[in-house]
Amino acid sequence: MAASLDGFIARKDGRVDWLETSDEFADGATMDPGFVDAFLKTIDCYVMGSRTYETALRFEAQGLGWSYGDKPTFVLTTRDLPRTRDTVEFHAGDLAPFVNDRLRPAFKSIWVVGGGAVCSECLRRGLADEVRYSILPVAIGEGIPFFEKLGRDVALHLAEAKAYNNGIVELRYEVQENRGDPRAGT
Repeated sequence: MAASLDGFIARKDGRVDWLETSDEFADGATMDPGFVDAFLKTIDCYVMGSRTYETALRFEAQGLGWSYGDKPTFVLTTRDLPRTRDTVEFHAGDLAPFVNDRLRPAFKSIWVVGGGAVCSECLRRGLADEVRYSILPVAIGEGIPFFEKLGRDVALHLAEAKAYNNGIVELRYEVQENRGDPRAGT
């Protein structure tokens, strides 16, 4: 997920107008669109919260397209939201059995797109294997945090760090605790 330097994924009203960066870091790597496309092909399905889904629908309505292609997309919500494509499915209920019993047997690479509540719940429940965190060169002061109410420490191992010429720093962490840890609630 992308976040501001001060740890927010969106403004309080859900806007992400700050995601574009004009920063330049001469020693950074070029963000190759081919690399991004190749990475996206490794994802088997997406999981997101309702606010992230609504943001994706707004982007699509603005002519920016549907970012998730024809991959199965699972939206975690108890609200009645519009279903705009056959690849979208809504889920309400306990997240752990949904991920462990339904998604893991069917999909190798499950990508949690967001938002903060969903990411926190996955970490809190021991459902995440890694965290990818792209930090943009902007501080927005307040907004929706990357992790909402995590409630406990989660040990991580920095597996990769990369700086890009647009000022974005990408971090990849491996989650260090075992799935099924009783402290994780699974």
